[in-house]
Amino acid sequence: MQHTSWKISEIRHQLSMIDGKASPDKIIINAKYLHSVLKKWVEGNIWISKDRIVYAGSEMPVMTTDAEIIDAGGQVIVPGYIEPHVHPFQLYHPQSFADYAAQLGTTTFLSDNLILFLFLENEKAFTILDELNELPFSFYWWARFDSQTELENEDDLFTTKSIGEWLDRPEVLLGGELTGWPRLLAGDDQMLYWLQSAKMKGKKLEGHFPGASEKTLARMRLLGADGDHEAMTVEEVERRLLHGYAVTLRHSSIRPDLPHLLKDIVDKGLDVFDHLMMTTDGSTPSFHIDGVMDKCIQIALDAGVEPIDAYHMASYNVARYYNMTSLHGLIATGRFATLNFLENEHKPVPVSVLSKGVWLKKDGKQVHKLPKIDWSALGELELPFDLHDGDFEFSMPFGIEMVNDVITKPYSVSIYTGETTLSTEHDESYLMLIDRKGKWRVNTMIKGFATSVMGFATSYSNTGDIILIGKNRQDMLIAFNEMKRMKGGIVLVEQGEVVSHIPLAIGGSLSNESIEDLIVQELALKTALKERGYIHGDAIYTLLFLQSTHLPYVRITQRGIFDVMKKSVLFPSFMRS
Repeated sequence: MQHTSWKISEIRHQLSMIDGKASPDKIIINAKYLHSVLKKWVEGNIWISKDRIVYAGSEMPVMTTDAEIIDAGGQVIVPGYIEPHVHPFQLYHPQSFADYAAQLGTTTFLSDNLILFLFLENEKAFTILDELNELPFSFYWWARFDSQTELENEDDLFTTKSIGEWLDRPEVLLGGELTGWPRLLAGDDQMLYWLQSAKMKGKKLEGHFPGASEKTLARMRLLGADGDHEAMTVEEVERRLLHGYAVTLRHSSIRPDLPHLLKDIVDKGLDVFDHLMMTTDGSTPSFHIDGVMDKCIQIALDAGVEPIDAYHMASYNVARYYNMTSLHGLIATGRFATLNFLENEHKPVPVSVLSKGVWLKKDGKQVHKLPKIDWSALGELELPFDLHDGDFEFSMPFGIEMVNDVITKPYSVSIYTGETTLSTEHDESYLMLIDRKGKWRVNTMIKGFATSVMGFATSYSNTGDIILIGKNRQDMLIAFNEMKRMKGGIVLVEQGEVVSHIPLAIGGSLSNESIEDLIVQELALKTALKERGYIHGDAIYTLLFLQSTHLPYVRITQRGIFDVMKKSVLFPSFMRS
């Protein structure tokens, strides 16, 4: 990676502290800290100038007159936690999620760029990146190579020029995730060129290979993939390590695999922890009630992983893999002053958090909130159309059946779909995807979503288009109108009344609320859906993945009902009159 450069004057000032001619800004004394290269706990003092550690060792500075002295006696200090695979647009946005995660010790993200790439010109997206870079938090990014759905204008968006501009950004550390990998195996040289461009620029390539066979893993390794986070069993972990992949173990709202993976690794006696990372993989807000990377570390400790290995999987291993140990994941001279102060090594929730030299949490209390940034480039959702009776025609011979939260398959529709209201004795509902500009729609049926959801509308989706689901067409219309009035959001309606809602004021996709408030709203919505027959685990991910063609077997997309396995449109979208 291209490292942050301190100005010559700043470096000279830092050197003057070593020479005894200037005082550090902060001095941490009696520090027992994790030295990740030595793999042991070291005792000493840490000197800090603004956002940088200028010395870590046994010495004390000659000058201390201008320093804040922090006595860390009785505590242990570890590097700030790194979330290596975050989708920071799951109702929340990067700044709000960072503000929340930092209080729990996670102070660095490697983030998905998909929403910024789909909805903003690069120049505007990079303005947001620049603004985020000014915060006392570390944001790094992926460069996507595909939309993971079927877009009308995908070829106009995903170009060598636009992708290349992202890859040229110093805070973009990887390409991927490679949800479109079947295209590579089918001979897509354009995508392969993008992968090669990423490698030439020193970026890693993150795979997305659920259930991949050994030969598929070998093929993708030859094509350039460096890591993967889709292992669901210890055998799949071993298979990826066998072929030289970096393996990130997942603990997310739809795949909480980490406890059993770590237990099986420990039980099998695999000494591979230096090659493992952990991620919450873009979980929805309420999943984070009990933590972010601190939660993953606690799971590792509970599974019998040695404490140093547990902390490394959420810090040093990530930094080493992404070639950024000169800044992150290591408490040593020259690194960012990003430190978590713990009560002891068995309690990963920090008592105090220092991020780039700024106290975000001290003695158990938040002392600094990350400044808000300007999301106006994403605008407000202004829907330039109304729905009418002609839009509510559902005459498809087959619909989409939910196998679980996110897997969907086709099924033959056997009920009469001309009714204004469907029976609650079965789990089939109307489903509509509508272009956010009102030009087209896709109407079908969905089975297995719920038995008694009357009207449901959301502008939160993979593409920002509008999804309607329900048993009652009038309630569906009311939900749509309320969502339109809110200028974006998720709305549940019954008998003409709004039962639950989540406003999404930023572009119709993101909330401007704090994570704490958003968790309350999400839990209320999930409770209301469960009371009406939603039996799966994560309704928010259901909405996000209804259009996602990186998952089997059939999806509702801008182009129409799409067969993922055959890569063909089964029924095209309708132009609205």
